[in-house]
Amino acid sequence: VTLSGAKNSVLPVMAASLLVDGVTHISNVPDLQDTRTMIKLLEMTGATVQFNCGELTIDGGGVHTPVAPYNLVKTMRASFYVLGPLLARFQEAKVSLPGGCAWGPRPVNYHLKGLELLGAEVVLEGGYICAKAKRLKGNHIRFDFPSVGATGNMVMASATAEGTTVIENAACEPEITQLCQFINSMGGNISGIGTKKLSINGVSKLSPCDISIIPDRIEA
Repeated sequence: VTLSGAKNSVLPVMAASLLVDGVTHISNVPDLQDTRTMIKLLEMTGATVQFNCGELTIDGGGVHTPVAPYNLVKTMRASFYVLGPLLARFQEAKVSLPGGCAWGPRPVNYHLKGLELLGAEVVLEGGYICAKAKRLKGNHIRFDFPSVGATGNMVMASATAEGTTVIENAACEPEITQLCQFINSMGGNISGIGTKKLSINGVSKLSPCDISIIPDRIEA
C-alpha cells in the first residue's frame, strides 16, 4: 500500500521554503486542494512553483512581497504558516487572519504572543496581522496549549533569529518533527526534536535542500 504524503506535513514545509532564496524540491506531495492553495499563495509572494506527479519544486529566488492576501488565507487556515517565514525573511509580514476553523481555543493568540516574545511589533489592521521586527531575537516561549500551528510558526520565525529560542509545551506531532528536521537539513540548529521542549539556536542563513514528505498517518 502506497500512502500519500501527509497534508499536515507538506503545508508547513512549503511555507518554510520561503526562508531560503534558492530551489526547494519536495517529493511525495499529495495533490489536494490545500496543496494547490498553498502553491497559489507562494506564487503570489513571487515564488516560482512547479507541481507534477507528487513532485514539487519551489524557487524562492523571486519572492518579493511579505503580504498574504485574504482571498487565499481565508480558504485555508494552514496558509497562516507563512507568517513566521515571511517575517524572518523581510523583517515584516502582513498576513490575513485565517478563515475556516479556529486554531486552538483563541484562534491566533499563541502565534502573536510568540512573535512578540521574539521582539516583533504585532498589530491587527483591517483583518490583517501586521508584524515587524528588525531582527528577531531568541527568547523563552511557553505555550498554555501545545498548538501545532503556533509551534510551527515559532520554529520557522526563530530559525534565523539572533540567539536561542526555547519553546516549552511545544506540539510534538510528526509534522512538527518533520518541519524541524527539514530546517536542520537547510542548516538550522534545532534540538529536542520530537519532544515538548524545543531549543532553536538561530543561524544567520539557511540553504535550500530536498525533502520527502512523511506518509499520512490519518490515511494509515
